[in-house]
Amino acid sequence: MPYPEQLCAPMRADLTSAGFEELTTPEAVDQSIPGSEGSLLLVINSVCGCAAGTARPGVKLSLQKSDKKPSKMVTVFAGQDTEATNQARKYTLPFPPSSPSIALFKDGKLVHFVERHHIEGRSAEMIAENLMSAYEEFC
Repeated sequence: MPYPEQLCAPMRADLTSAGFEELTTPEAVDQSIPGSEGSLLLVINSVCGCAAGTARPGVKLSLQKSDKKPSKMVTVFAGQDTEATNQARKYTLPFPPSSPSIALFKDGKLVHFVERHHIEGRSAEMIAENLMSAYEEFC
């Protein structure tokens, strides 16, 4: 059963207010990821504490501090937009399902992935540095 929208709305807004487009259907995921040109950042958002404490803040910090940024930014919400999340996870294979997680694509191909176990126990600054290094290489 999905999480209630009133619980998720502020967590969604945390990314959409930073310029992320929400993908709420499998079709929207398929239209955004595989044929994308340039760099695309995907955040698989979550209600967990590490999403709120370090993943979302780290992503936003990376975008504020980096000179190079992804061409496009999208997000799906695990635990609520289940079908869209499952479809997005097909593009992050061979990595196992993980939420929160962060994927960077270059011309539709996965080039960098931050799994939940790389988020837990790390600061937002550490996550931002990790992402900024990936932006330097792929954006």
